[in-house]
Amino acid sequence: MSLRDFLERFRPTGTPGAAAVGVPADRTAERAAELEPALARLTDVQREAARIRAAADEAAEALRRDAALEAARVVADARERAPEVRRQAAAPALADARREAAEMRAAGERAAEAVRERARERLPGLVNRTVAEALRPITNTSTGTGTGTGIGGTP
Repeated sequence: MSLRDFLERFRPTGTPGAAAVGVPADRTAERAAELEPALARLTDVQREAARIRAAADEAAEALRRDAALEAARVVADARERAPEVRRQAAAPALADARREAAEMRAAGERAAEAVRERARERLPGLVNRTVAEALRPITNTSTGTGTGTGIGGTP
């Protein structure tokens, strides 16, 4: 009990004048009677706030579930589309590689044709030299005679 409440007990209950028998005022009871309807409404408001919070929690959980499902759908869609996206992304590089390969193939074919042309030009001379070498008599260098015997040592 506070000092104020204690002193409140000695406050006169009536108007000044003749002595009257009275009961001291119970301020605590008066305050309780005054505040009780407001506190009762506050209790109702607290219940309503708790209901709103519970509904908000349920709505938030539903949103989280829906977001998780949507995220799973997006990921599945992305995984499904990934090969096509990769193919499209690689298409320019693949086209460049094919063009470069065709250029290299053409350069190789030109080089091969140049070798074939040189071979055609040189082949008659090489054939003539080879035939001349084949027809030239073999000398016997082991005996030092140089008699010009044929292949296999037969005269």
